[in-house]
Amino acid sequence: MLPDASQTAAAPARDSATSWLKKLGPGLITGAADDDPSGIATYSQAGAQFGFQMLWTILFTYPLMVGIQVVSARIGRVSGKGLAGNIREHFPSWLVRAIVALLLIANTVNIAADVSAMGEAVTLIAGGSSRWYAALFGLISLLLQVLIPYHRYVRFLKWLTLALLAYVATVFTVHVPWLQVAAATAMPRLEWSPAYITTMVAVFGTTISPYLFFWQASQEVEELQACPQSQALLEAPAQARANFQRIKVDTVIGMGFSNLVAFFIMLTTAVTLHLHGIAAIDTSAQAAAALRPLAGEFAFALFSAGIIGTGMLAVPVLAGSAAYAVAGALQWEKGLEKTASQAKGFYGIIAVSTIIGILLGFTAIDPIKALYWSAVINGVISVPIMVVMMLMAGRAVIMGRFVIGRRLRILGWGATAAMALAVLAMFWTMLS
Repeated sequence: MLPDASQTAAAPARDSATSWLKKLGPGLITGAADDDPSGIATYSQAGAQFGFQMLWTILFTYPLMVGIQVVSARIGRVSGKGLAGNIREHFPSWLVRAIVALLLIANTVNIAADVSAMGEAVTLIAGGSSRWYAALFGLISLLLQVLIPYHRYVRFLKWLTLALLAYVATVFTVHVPWLQVAAATAMPRLEWSPAYITTMVAVFGTTISPYLFFWQASQEVEELQACPQSQALLEAPAQARANFQRIKVDTVIGMGFSNLVAFFIMLTTAVTLHLHGIAAIDTSAQAAAALRPLAGEFAFALFSAGIIGTGMLAVPVLAGSAAYAVAGALQWEKGLEKTASQAKGFYGIIAVSTIIGILLGFTAIDPIKALYWSAVINGVISVPIMVVMMLMAGRAVIMGRFVIGRRLRILGWGATAAMALAVLAMFWTMLS
């Protein structure tokens, strides 16, 4: 029997949708992982303390974020190696050791903050011990990474990105003066005060983070290993056009999704907490709890559910990026597609960083102060990492004929300069 006209018309639409979905992977997951519980706390604090005055930062960082993430992805796809492996081969050994050590420390503390926030979110909804909930989430995340091959696990991570839609939905449960929002975003009223600068730096540092660079470059390498027909572009230049287009689409959409969600988180807290005089928000769970009496049970439930979903997405990215960095620096076998017996050191780093992150929640260490210092470390190390990335992306010995062009150079160096100025401003506020 011949297909009818409606079936014939539907087939190309399905094929087109499938084609677009296949293009989304490392960039989408990387962008979504950027809105982790600690990032939610940062955006909530910005909205609660300054209302609409910080919304411009989300638009400002978007093209910079896209540029630097595309650079990291291209390095991985062209060379067939992650960032740490390339740095080890082309820069002094002390540099890669210092960068990897600081990244490992910062990521482990970030894991501690994220699992703690997830535990607190469940406690807000169901009661019970937040520490044991946090331990459970951390162990589930660890087991998923160890037991499930990458090509299956990545599908789970893609679906988890939908958890971020909770923050888009939350905005529509409260009244938003959209004309006022548009005006404040397009023509922000800047302040030259320590509190404003510190918050601006925190938003920049949360949006453009070193672990995202390592993760996206490494996931491009994972994609190579997961597909027998794919090769590093240095060895298969004919594959360059299709892969560069896929990387561009994936990253533009992934970072756009990330920044859109960040914008809505900041907007939600601005129109609720800020307008009601609540300016001190230290954790994402505090933001959810503060929303309850102001925006209602539905908004509270959406916000809390988003914390749990984004935490489950972010913890494997944090642990995985640290493992890729250490394994690349030490020339260990690595990759989520490999079994634990094939890459013992790689999975050992994932296990150790996750378990230490869980255990930190049972100590007297203040997670807010720890998170602050991890943000300081991330801010400091992001600048040299970005400088090294931009130098690598412009070297023919690493990139061959695929050295980055003028547009990516402008965006990449622009992001590097913005982060450098942010770090200088951070130190200025710390010393003043």
